[in-house]
Amino acid sequence: MRPPLDEYQSRKSAREITAAQRERSHVHLGNAKVAVFVAVVIYAAVKLGDDPSSMVFGIAVALFVALSIWHELVMRALARARAAVEYYVAGLARIEDRWMRDEPSGERFRDGDHPYADDLDVFGPRSLFQLLSTCRTPIGEARLASWLLQPSPVAEIRDRQARVAALRDRLDLRERIAVVNAGRRRVIDSQRLIEWAERPRELPRVRLVIVFLTLVFAGALFSYLNGGSGSLVVGSLIVNLVVLAWLIRRASAIVETLESSAQSAALDLLANVIREIDSETFESPAVRALAERLGGASRALGKLARMSDWTDSRHNVFVRLSEIPLLFTLHLAYAAEAWRTHHGNALREWVDAAGEMEALLSVAGYAYEHPADVFAEIVEHTEPFFDAIDVAHPLLPARSAVANTIALGNEAPDDGASHPRVLIVSGSNMAGKSTLMRTVGVNAVLAMAGAPVRARTLRLSPLTIGTCLRHSDSLQEHRSGFYTEALRIRSICNRLDGPLPLLFLFDELLSGTNSKDRRIAAEGIVRMMLGRRSIGMITTHDLSLTEIAGIFPGRVRNVHLQDHVENGTMVFDYKLRDGVITHSNALELMRMIGLDV
Repeated sequence: MRPPLDEYQSRKSAREITAAQRERSHVHLGNAKVAVFVAVVIYAAVKLGDDPSSMVFGIAVALFVALSIWHELVMRALARARAAVEYYVAGLARIEDRWMRDEPSGERFRDGDHPYADDLDVFGPRSLFQLLSTCRTPIGEARLASWLLQPSPVAEIRDRQARVAALRDRLDLRERIAVVNAGRRRVIDSQRLIEWAERPRELPRVRLVIVFLTLVFAGALFSYLNGGSGSLVVGSLIVNLVVLAWLIRRASAIVETLESSAQSAALDLLANVIREIDSETFESPAVRALAERLGGASRALGKLARMSDWTDSRHNVFVRLSEIPLLFTLHLAYAAEAWRTHHGNALREWVDAAGEMEALLSVAGYAYEHPADVFAEIVEHTEPFFDAIDVAHPLLPARSAVANTIALGNEAPDDGASHPRVLIVSGSNMAGKSTLMRTVGVNAVLAMAGAPVRARTLRLSPLTIGTCLRHSDSLQEHRSGFYTEALRIRSICNRLDGPLPLLFLFDELLSGTNSKDRRIAAEGIVRMMLGRRSIGMITTHDLSLTEIAGIFPGRVRNVHLQDHVENGTMVFDYKLRDGVITHSNALELMRMIGLDV
């Protein structure tokens, strides 16, 4: 198979040719429709005062309708072709590390109190979610976000990795899903819809009576228009009014959940996404079993989308005028009740399976576009460990991201050699200490989500993650930066009692207090972490904290990142080295920007 870059460029060029062809057809058909209309006008003008042929007008109308239908089909094909071009443009941008954009950012999933999401740029512009997500529906986005927000059980991770591997080369399927409904994204409140679908019956079983009353009115009106008595029409209206007053409140409550053009479009999108999945044949038993859970969903959701579209038309003035004679809302409510009876209990399963499949396809797309990234090996070990060879930050351009080898944990599964449980990282300003910690954290998030990681190899035990990388004072909450950091560390320490060992990442630990207190408190934190099931990293500018390694030999190790000056320019290689940094660049940096120090 060709490299992803070449494949995407080839497909993009082909879709651009298709889009250009559809554009020309669109212009020609538009001109043809105008020509037919002008020809009819000219013919009518020429025959003014004569007896124009009705056959000519009939042919013209038929031709215009045929051209309109053809034109509509071409316009839809043009929209799909343009969406396909946009899909491959975005894919090329991801491959070439030009992917950073504003949407979709996953901003709605952000939580300032989450133990790592903000610190590791999981959501927001230029985030991990944005790099991974090609989901078409909020349901898929929510499932992908849930994988990134909490570690999955080991069995689920391994199953997810197998499914992603099976879906990695399904380019055609991902493209077809990307272009349905012209690539437009829609919002749907799936939980509200599920609750609506699972509600018990709310209307009495008189649907046939409602149909009968509507037919009675239609018959009475027909009789009246043909010279019959109007009393039957009036009587029918009175009966319908009574029935409407009896049932309208319950009927309106049923259809209000569907009463939105946005809801209709979202349901139609979801139905079409599932239809594309249904049309695919999967060899992998795990993927096939997931796809089979969507059986019948596309047709049923398409029907619900049309029902939602009809429900939205209740606000049309003509429909409102016909409410009493035709009992429009009651017919819709009974149709909705019938849908809930047949499909209501299946909707939760469909939403779950559709969200799972969309999230898997997003991760599979990322795996295809980044073939050098590998799946982590999750090892159910008695002690926590993180063992990565040539691990790099996935949000940095591949050409500039520097890889490092990092081992944390009491025992390395491969060779039995001892590894530290805590690394104290010292280094100069801008040397890459924070980025190094984020590299470890983000790859741990990806590993525990079952997604590929940016490393040559990564083996780790199941871990939960806690970070304290960004903290500032708060004027509104009357908190200093140090107090905010202390609260954050306490919340992370509370996770030590959880079911999984903790991977902690503390940047510039306790930098908001004096060196003496910082040294004492940092030693206490390290001692507490070593006494519990945890591994982690601490960065610092304060070299007194590096003395802690001597108190816990073998379990705590000093490493550093360094720099040097070349021709008056500060140069960083971002490579991790053993030991303590031996110099500082703060004064040199200040002099370089013109401060007389």
